[in-house]
Amino acid sequence: MNVPARHLPFNQKNAEKNVVSALLDARNTYGGKRQIMIDGDERVMTYDDILRAAFALGSAIRKHTKRGENVGVLLPTGVGAVITFFALHAYGRVPAMLNFTAGEKGLKAACAAAEISVVLTAHKFVEIGKFEDLIEQMKSTVKFVYLEEVREKLSLVDKLHGAAGPIAPWLIQSRRGPSDVGVVLFTSGTEGEPKGVVLSHRNLLANVEQVRSHIQLYDSDIVFNPLPTFHCFGLTVGSLMPLLLGLKAVQHPSPLQARTIATRVRDTGATILLSTDTFISQYARAGDQGDLNSVRLAVCGAERVRDETRQLVRRKYNIEILEGYGVTEAAPVVAANQIGANKLGTVGRLLSGMDYKLEPVEGIPDAGRLHIRGPNIMMGYLKSDKPGVLQPLPEGWHDTGDVVSVDPEGYIAIRGRVKRFAKIGGEMVSLAVVENCASALWPDHMHAAVSVPDDRKGEQILLVTDAPQANRGELIAWARNHGVPELAVPRHIVHTEAVPVLGTGKTDYVRVKQLALEGDTHKAPSLVQEVPLQQAAQTPRTEGQSDAAGPAAE
Repeated sequence: MNVPARHLPFNQKNAEKNVVSALLDARNTYGGKRQIMIDGDERVMTYDDILRAAFALGSAIRKHTKRGENVGVLLPTGVGAVITFFALHAYGRVPAMLNFTAGEKGLKAACAAAEISVVLTAHKFVEIGKFEDLIEQMKSTVKFVYLEEVREKLSLVDKLHGAAGPIAPWLIQSRRGPSDVGVVLFTSGTEGEPKGVVLSHRNLLANVEQVRSHIQLYDSDIVFNPLPTFHCFGLTVGSLMPLLLGLKAVQHPSPLQARTIATRVRDTGATILLSTDTFISQYARAGDQGDLNSVRLAVCGAERVRDETRQLVRRKYNIEILEGYGVTEAAPVVAANQIGANKLGTVGRLLSGMDYKLEPVEGIPDAGRLHIRGPNIMMGYLKSDKPGVLQPLPEGWHDTGDVVSVDPEGYIAIRGRVKRFAKIGGEMVSLAVVENCASALWPDHMHAAVSVPDDRKGEQILLVTDAPQANRGELIAWARNHGVPELAVPRHIVHTEAVPVLGTGKTDYVRVKQLALEGDTHKAPSLVQEVPLQQAAQTPRTEGQSDAAGPAAE
């Protein structure tokens, strides 16, 4: 009988330790020789393999870093990133996971905010990702340490630490408590400069515990994680959760390789797929009939799951999509649907141990600005204007900036971000609704709506789309037939070959607005973008990709 392996009530006590101790406890529970992680090159790692590598690598990294400092990690999703994460913690350093798709400006802002002076990376990653120019631009700001060189120079002491660490960790492991810093991540920068998000060991472990108590997991489950570890969903749910709960995880270096991912899911027999709406629709289309049949559920965040996507994956592979909601500041999962309690149009119910309150928003009835509090909520922000200074949250409440409604059963429906509403003639219009209308008409394409100032009505809406057939006439007709106010029909449509997205799979609205203004012949002169149209349309790349690139966080 296939009984849920870890569907137990939320237990805060399981979060009262540090992440290395949690990994050691998992090894002791499930066995050191248990095969727990499969890398992108199909290398299979056991608990003992990971722990030995982490203690040996961590010992060697000490020569390049100082205890307590934030150390940048610039690596793709994979066993190497996971080992590096634990290697730093084993000796009292703090991993700061850097977004390698953020570009020079974004990375420099992140390093400044977190006072990062040393960045760990790999020659192979830099070569495959073609990041040589980026590294050269960053050299004046930080020192790069290449892991291949570190491993080649492992001393006898380092190797002894690798052998002794898993057996007698109390002799080596840094004494860190649950309230100490567990990781520094960075907001995606969809609407401006990225901020450092400081999460404690307790925050990370509490979120693992919350997910475990919320979603049924089985001993036989295999998690497939193609999401980047610089994104909290990919780190916490895709990497830490499987390790700490004894579930085998398949790591994949890029979410963009749709055909390869579909094949790997089939070959590994993965049962849980972590994704976004954009990515899973690509996997479903690229895969042959049967490729994703082993997947019993897909957990999706970062963007709304479209009805078209649900129908596609259900029809072709009989996969149930559980839509969830998260923010980096919550480590990241806040709410999620469940098997047997999957309410379409919502992101499910709040995880255990969390409280919420809604702040009224003018012009948006029956909804409010969501504030959340709980054991998974961050310690505070790091910002580049005050480097290294932790800015805590008032009374532990995080303002998500999202407008939501909550029904009597506790299901949360996302109405949009506060910044993602346009005020037209005194009426509030959700830009998400604009995008949904376009998606209903042209489901095989990407669409992004932005608002710009308008002399007559305050603001006007522009739609950027890669659908060459998109036109305003069809949108007006669709809106009238479906009861959508005509205010939600964009004033102008800008066509592009690719809608800009971030490495997490989320739409890059900063670049979308630049693209919209460049492509809109009706824009005001004062709003002319600062970058060329061709540059704005380019899509960021991750490792090994030559064409375009989620989860659940801001």
